[in-house]
Amino acid sequence: MKIAYLSAYSVLPENPNRRSDAFEHDLQFACLSEPLVAAGHELVVVQWDRDDVDWAQFDATLIGATWDYTDKSEAFLARLEEIEALGVPIFNPSSLVRWNSRKTYLRELEDKGIACIPTIWADCPTADELKTAFDALKTEQIVVKRQVGAGAGGQILINRDNSLSDYAHPAMIQPFMPSIQEEGEYSFIMIDGELSHALIKRAKSGDYRIQSAYGGYEEPIVPSADDLAAAKSVLAALDETPLYARVDMIRGNNGHLLLMELELIEPYLYPEQSDELGVLLFRALCKRVR
Repeated sequence: MKIAYLSAYSVLPENPNRRSDAFEHDLQFACLSEPLVAAGHELVVVQWDRDDVDWAQFDATLIGATWDYTDKSEAFLARLEEIEALGVPIFNPSSLVRWNSRKTYLRELEDKGIACIPTIWADCPTADELKTAFDALKTEQIVVKRQVGAGAGGQILINRDNSLSDYAHPAMIQPFMPSIQEEGEYSFIMIDGELSHALIKRAKSGDYRIQSAYGGYEEPIVPSADDLAAAKSVLAALDETPLYARVDMIRGNNGHLLLMELELIEPYLYPEQSDELGVLLFRALCKRVR
């Protein structure tokens, strides 16, 4: 098989202004490539928004570090649909990616019984709307996020006594969860619906963002039976099982995990925390392509 690994130009080695976290692209590609190459297959990095690619040459496509898609989401989705129209399967499929690309999917999961962080949904909220969110959410701090966003881009933390201004994007407004600093954020890496590995991600001192670009760090864990069941229940609520998923969760005030994000598009799967990820994904991919 010859498989395309879709990536953004911002993570490629030839980019003179390569992203500071592009090393994650390198680690994940190496992890996934090794078992494929050992079995006689090929995994090829391809810049997703190039117009001179013959997509029909590939047997399948994996969405890799396409970490610029949020700023041109419709072009990205159109490219995925273009590839699928040629009969080349994409993982995860474009229909699942479209659903997952706007964080309003969390409302649908909550309607299916998944415990989520309380959220106010607003189209480009005004300063007055943000002000009322403190009382509505019964909190002294709110986090405002883009409905189409990734990696904490455009995210802001606001205290009740801060001066407020309008927010320029469709937004989700949530209470700040102290457990993100006290305990951290859990990530469950799932391949074909089963746990590959789990980790807890923590922010550097004085911050709350757990991404490596902001100094965040992580360590592997063995999740409790209850925590793993909570993560698996999220995938069970879907109409189809994704090839790969990262279930990001945070501890609520009642001690149970709440869903923060279900990452089905281009999540970093933390290969350095697992010796089996590449093999598990290769086996699952072969079952679906063949």
